[in-house]
Amino acid sequence: MRLFGRKSEDEGADPGERVAGFWQWWASARPELDAAVAAGESGKPAELLGPAVAAVHPGLVWELAPGRNAAHALVVTAAGDAELRSLAHRWARAAPPADMLWEFHPSRQASALPGELTLDAGGIEFGLDKLVLGLRVPRGALRVDVTAHHPIFGELGEDARMDATLLALDRLLGEDDVARWVGEIVPAAAPPIDAVPAVHLPVVVADVAADYDTEQWVTLEGRTASGAPLVASARYPLRPVDYPLLDHHIAVTLPYRDKDAGGLPRGRSLAALGAFEERLGERLRALGDDVVLAAHLSAERRRVMHVYATRESAAAAALKELASTWKEGRARVDVTPDPSWSAVAAFLA
Repeated sequence: MRLFGRKSEDEGADPGERVAGFWQWWASARPELDAAVAAGESGKPAELLGPAVAAVHPGLVWELAPGRNAAHALVVTAAGDAELRSLAHRWARAAPPADMLWEFHPSRQASALPGELTLDAGGIEFGLDKLVLGLRVPRGALRVDVTAHHPIFGELGEDARMDATLLALDRLLGEDDVARWVGEIVPAAAPPIDAVPAVHLPVVVADVAADYDTEQWVTLEGRTASGAPLVASARYPLRPVDYPLLDHHIAVTLPYRDKDAGGLPRGRSLAALGAFEERLGERLRALGDDVVLAAHLSAERRRVMHVYATRESAAAAALKELASTWKEGRARVDVTPDPSWSAVAAFLA
């Protein structure tokens, strides 16, 4: 099972147009692809799919895999590149309905029988049945740290070991759950002392995830670059993989008048901010899954609310209208593309 990626000749076109162009190509190329896959020709699908996927974006990676419900799955993935995750999901959202032959996924899916899989790492095949893992869950953490070893790792360089480990983890958990629940990843030349068969990883992750199956918020305190006190609240855990299509950052900045000696809101301003946040929540709920409030922070006489939305969402217009009602100074609403959620990197768990 190999992965393929090719350089694109046209990265300048609108992403939506490139996605639409792919599916137009798919409709015309499918008969030839079906025939090649049925005949077991590994080279022909690469010849056909490589340039077509690269035309969407050269950083996307594609693969063919057994389907869950269909005979085959076409996976087009960002392969861990947070900047491309929303594009991969837009590609999948625009796909035709699955049928008996094909289904489509924007990330690698977990295998139902990972212990029976043989994967390819730098031209060397390795079976997941011989992969072992050292697993550690740091106290209070939401992730599982993984040390991986396979007998072939002694034949691989450091980068190839990591590639093999990531590919194996994707088959064990699915690519999205690796992003959600796996922390530090260390490919090891020797087996860890407490190694267990890799097939146990999903059970360990399920135990960790079970404690965090409801929405939570945390309050954080810190200092700004100038040393002023800062108070923030954020969703917990906050992970962009849970909102793959929300690729635009909307920062709503509200200046406030009533402050304490450190510049934090108090009294009337604190009440006004609370009332504004309630109205903000109503607007966001009306917009549905196209938008989410990720975090907000107060410092130096300003509160900044970090909202993420799809590029098609009406959130920016709605929040600009709402911000115009703020009475304690001139509110700002800044909208920028941010598929990796870099604006709230400090809050990601």
